[in-house]
Amino acid sequence: MKYAFRRGLPTMQVLNSWSPEKILSTPKIRQIQRALYNLKITLLCGFVTILVLRGTIGAGNFGTPTQDLNEIREFLPRRKEPARVLTEVKQFEKKVQEEEEEVDHSVGSRMPYSLGPKISDWNQQREEWFLRNPHMSSFVKTGKPRILLVTGSQPQACDNPVGDHYLLKSTKNKIDYCRLHKIEIFYNMAHLDQEMAGFWAKLPLVRKLMLAHPEVEWIWWMDSDAMFTDMTFELPIERYKDYNLVLHGWDELVYERKNWIGLNTGSFLIKNCQWSLDLLDAWAPMGPKGSIRSQAGKLLSRSLVGRPEFEADDQSALVYLLVTERAAWGDKVYLESGYYLHGYWAILVDKYEEMMEKYHPGFGDDRWPFVTHFVGCKPCGSSGESPVERCLKQMERAFNFADNQVLEIYGFRHRRLDTYRVKRIRNDTAHPLELNANPNVEVL
Repeated sequence: MKYAFRRGLPTMQVLNSWSPEKILSTPKIRQIQRALYNLKITLLCGFVTILVLRGTIGAGNFGTPTQDLNEIREFLPRRKEPARVLTEVKQFEKKVQEEEEEVDHSVGSRMPYSLGPKISDWNQQREEWFLRNPHMSSFVKTGKPRILLVTGSQPQACDNPVGDHYLLKSTKNKIDYCRLHKIEIFYNMAHLDQEMAGFWAKLPLVRKLMLAHPEVEWIWWMDSDAMFTDMTFELPIERYKDYNLVLHGWDELVYERKNWIGLNTGSFLIKNCQWSLDLLDAWAPMGPKGSIRSQAGKLLSRSLVGRPEFEADDQSALVYLLVTERAAWGDKVYLESGYYLHGYWAILVDKYEEMMEKYHPGFGDDRWPFVTHFVGCKPCGSSGESPVERCLKQMERAFNFADNQVLEIYGFRHRRLDTYRVKRIRNDTAHPLELNANPNVEVL
């Protein structure tokens, strides 16, 4: 055989002279072809598997073994992201809520709105109920009227997950105060009347509780974003024996200036009596959502000083009612300004340390505020009037400011107002009953 070379490479003639059949037998060729085919199939399957896994777990740093291992470890145990699950739950709840609202709206549109059947003899019904239940009394053993603190929050999870944590802290705060002062507490998470959602949800709830608990003398409503910050201060309830409604406010701002923030409905007491049922009936008509609430909001903004344009709210409606019908309601309404039944948080929270240095719990006023109310913060919502970060920071401080007064009974205190961490302030003893843990807190 002659070989021809060109530039060191075999020519086509030489290459064509080579044939696998001349080197390998037919069975060997088939084995090689079968092996190559199987290899192709294996590689193809492996490639498809990689694509599926990468699409499911996430691209990450493609081809990095450590990254792949970390992503697999994260993915396999949890299967679904908590945020995704929470989103699905919220979407489901929103769908159910919309369906319920549609049903309620169609039924309610056929008749004028009412909180319930008209009751005209509630005082008499209560008296007869006490005669049938002589073991029950509207006064507790200490001789003070029986009070029911009422608060609550929305039935669904907060838009801001941190909001649920602060709702829990706010609830714990109220439970602590009620435990120290022998007050019963009712926490609501149900929309009892879809027409009265939002600002107005408290009205149907307060009425329901009045009728369901005739033994309660006072219903005390408190918003979920309000906290007790003086755990020692006790309501001067004897001061209100001749009144049926007590709110933080000023007569001048309400009756003379007609200011929409002349009082606050975030924390108020209402007596369980016929007068109060009549007031709720007169207060509620601006509350039904939709066109009624929208048109009422325009009326309130025209009539009250400083009120922006937005739908009717319960606070503005009450101010309007007292201004326009003072003769009917004014004599039984006590506007309290001697202590902070409602204390606006923005003017209080930065002074806590100064208060701790100069004063002690028990005043309830600007020396040591009874209630700090985070108006405009909306920790449970996705937005509010005030920056969320500042609101949450100050809510933490307010909670710890109050919580110190509870923890001191047990020998502890928060290290600082901005931390949940605590420190011991005294050592344990073999004679704990000889210690007066906190002389400022009266354990009733």
